[in-house]
Amino acid sequence: MIWNETVECMSREEMRKLQSLRLKRVIERVYHNCEPYRKRMQAAGVTPEDIKDIKDIVKLPFSSKKDLRDYYPFGLLSAPMSEIVRVHASSGTTGKPIVVGLTNNDLAVWKEVGARCLTAYGLGQNDIVQVSYGYGLFTGGLGAHSAVENIGATVIPMSSGNTQKQIMMMHDLGVKALAATPSYAMYLAEAMESSPYKREEFNLRVGVFGAEPWTEAMRREIEAKMGIKAYDIYGLTEIMGPGVGYECECQCGTHLNEDHFYPEIIDPETGEPLPEGVEGELVFTTLTKEGMPLIRFRTRDLTALHYERCSCGRTLVRMDKIMGRCDDMLIIRGVNVFPSQVESVICELEEFEPFFFITVDRVNNTDTFEIMVEVKQEYYTDDMRSMMELKKKIAHKIQSVVGIQPDIRLVEPRTIERSEGKVKRVLDKRVFKN
Repeated sequence: MIWNETVECMSREEMRKLQSLRLKRVIERVYHNCEPYRKRMQAAGVTPEDIKDIKDIVKLPFSSKKDLRDYYPFGLLSAPMSEIVRVHASSGTTGKPIVVGLTNNDLAVWKEVGARCLTAYGLGQNDIVQVSYGYGLFTGGLGAHSAVENIGATVIPMSSGNTQKQIMMMHDLGVKALAATPSYAMYLAEAMESSPYKREEFNLRVGVFGAEPWTEAMRREIEAKMGIKAYDIYGLTEIMGPGVGYECECQCGTHLNEDHFYPEIIDPETGEPLPEGVEGELVFTTLTKEGMPLIRFRTRDLTALHYERCSCGRTLVRMDKIMGRCDDMLIIRGVNVFPSQVESVICELEEFEPFFFITVDRVNNTDTFEIMVEVKQEYYTDDMRSMMELKKKIAHKIQSVVGIQPDIRLVEPRTIERSEGKVKRVLDKRVFKN
């Protein structure tokens, strides 16, 4: 199913014309209404008159999360406060949060792109969707909530937490789709196995998962435990929360709503644009946002873009699954390590639960690399030889993938703390020693 065929199946030429028109408008807006952007453009020797086509976007300076913090809370607004009807903020736990302001039109766009996502998952007005993303300042809850209402479906605004009630409502109300972080979905799947309800008694068929990176192995694990089809939904607080991108039934990449959010891929080191299909850092320009437009915003997400028509019929650009961020990368003894690599290995080995925690430290001027991993109940034993064999197996597999030998600490099931929101999987103690 397609929600907005006119846009989602638009020809590449028509899309470029629309993007060019909208880019010119948003540059006019930020130049005349946002002093920091105006000063930055003037410093780069660029005026709105220089932006005539979407290709001219490379003339514009980048923006970053640092800008949002430097001008906290409302220094980057391009609309008067009287037009800001809602405020959201990042889920970060340290320092000042990233604050964004939205106008009524911004909320209308958000509902529109969210509806495209849910429709692509096969959901419609006869379905019931349980939203288990956190509500409040986090964009996940209210973002998914408004999208469900926009397609005419029934929304259950559960938020996160209270897991037993989550399962009861899912069962008793005949929920068709669950919207949550993949880590919380895994936690729910685990809890459902020990609940008084049998899996076949649930009407659950679709998972709408996002807000954190997750691997294909984790997708298969959730699908097997819940008996559902799990879809990726992409968004970020600074741009528009969930709805920036979505998977279709083909699941061969994430379609980006590029009529509203123009994507680029750049070399994270040089800032130079990279060609189609080459992995680099994802950059977005919000083409229709009024409250707080962002120009060439560096997301730090690592991916690649593909422009050929999808088998589903959509022509919207597709990006590869995001497996990490520039700032998620750990450099351990000179080796680049992504937590997603560790997760992919653990999910592939039948002896382990998909829960882990990485601790990096520096002892005697040498980096240490420890991974705590849960062993499934049927494999956990007091026999030291068996456990040592398991440690060797997973250590060897991880080393073959990431290129560095980890210290493995095996623990019993349910030892590692579960997350009801975005999961925290890394503690880098070196940052406190620098």
